[in-house]
Amino acid sequence: MVDMHLYTAFLVAAFALCVTPGPDMMFIVAMGGRGGPTAGVMAAFGVACAMLVHAVAAALGLSALFLTLPTLYQVLRWAGAAYLLYLTVQAFRDRSVPGEEGAAAGPGMRRAFWQGAATNLLNPKVILFNVAFLPQFVDPSLGHVRSQFLLLGFTIVVMGFLWDGFVGLLSGRLAAVLRRSARVNRALNVVSGTVFAGLAVRLAASPK
Repeated sequence: MVDMHLYTAFLVAAFALCVTPGPDMMFIVAMGGRGGPTAGVMAAFGVACAMLVHAVAAALGLSALFLTLPTLYQVLRWAGAAYLLYLTVQAFRDRSVPGEEGAAAGPGMRRAFWQGAATNLLNPKVILFNVAFLPQFVDPSLGHVRSQFLLLGFTIVVMGFLWDGFVGLLSGRLAAVLRRSARVNRALNVVSGTVFAGLAVRLAASPK
């Protein structure tokens, strides 16, 4: 069903992409910084689930719609930027201190998951990446083109989650130690908000 030479080349390329810092990794680090190890891992899981949705869409040919419908691309791009700005405001306004009665201590597991998923789903550049990247490792002569797409997509999702989950866990554990100080806790929220704002500006300013 798959050309093993192409699949091997894909594994090398996918690994290089997974370990290279990018918007998703920065987001996961920021989430781990705000909510601790669990939030970091759940944000990574949300991103991975969103990537799986993108892979299925690419296999079905739905992602190609963004190449023919520029308006759809723009709508999704601005929606993604607006959502990141919303997270920015949340982080800047967070004055809670872990350990205090009634403290929120950052996003919970479910919220971290959905925020990670939404941030990735609302990024049209991820959709276009799947349209451009995955077909390079598909051999139509072998047949089962959709199955090849799904195998490649599932592979990069698993690789990405293993790496991003580790990054989220590590950043969360480090933040959990640092958050014992109220001043450092506030600084971490500011840093996380700054990261979200930077990602929002990057997405809004990116050309088609």
